[in-house]
Amino acid sequence: MIRVLAIDDEPLALKQLEMYIAKVPYLELVAACHSALEARRVLSEQAVDAMFLDINMPDITGMDFVRTLTNPPLVVFTTAYSEFAVEGFRVNAVDYLLKPFGLADFLAAAEKLRERLAPREAAAAPAPAAVTPQDDALFFKTDYRTVRVRIRDIRYVEGMSEYAKVWLTDSPTPLIVLVRLKALEDRLPAGRFMRVHRSYIISLEHIREVSREGITLDDGTLIPIGDSYRQDVKDYLSRTSLG
Repeated sequence: MIRVLAIDDEPLALKQLEMYIAKVPYLELVAACHSALEARRVLSEQAVDAMFLDINMPDITGMDFVRTLTNPPLVVFTTAYSEFAVEGFRVNAVDYLLKPFGLADFLAAAEKLRERLAPREAAAAPAPAAVTPQDDALFFKTDYRTVRVRIRDIRYVEGMSEYAKVWLTDSPTPLIVLVRLKALEDRLPAGRFMRVHRSYIISLEHIREVSREGITLDDGTLIPIGDSYRQDVKDYLSRTSLG
């Protein structure tokens, strides 16, 4: 997790930052601060990896605040004034968000933070644990909730660039989670799930039939088979077919 501060003297802008941070699974909001002085107190008490920091604030600007810190966290500046962009990068800012910015711009900035911190996170984090029968579930962060999902209830997963749709047996609508399909592929048990397309992972338990058109699941959904995954499907069928 990347521990972040949101700092903005405008209440609505600060609330927007909080909402966007809540949508990113790998960001953890340490505090939402209305001033640089408030943020300084937080930094003196807690570990923080990065700040989403408004430049135009009373008393002390975001730019000057960063310069006063001996060992500042990574910074993504936010402001309504584009003329600060060059100065922002002079203090080694990771990114610069020009207000009003949307979720897509925020996600791009968050990804830059993750890329900058990736070597540290890789060194500190243990290898992902395999799912076992005793712990047959995964937790997904979606909207403002963290949802526990049993592995056997996942029918298939559909990749959408930075997002994934997790389709469940007990819900007509999918969970939308901010995670790459590859990350889910690494966590789902290989003996029960298979990547059959660059955009799809399916549960082997929910296959109804396989044909030239694709794989039909037990709810009638037809999943295409990608050319680069076709041999994997054939190998699986050869191991499990009779007649």
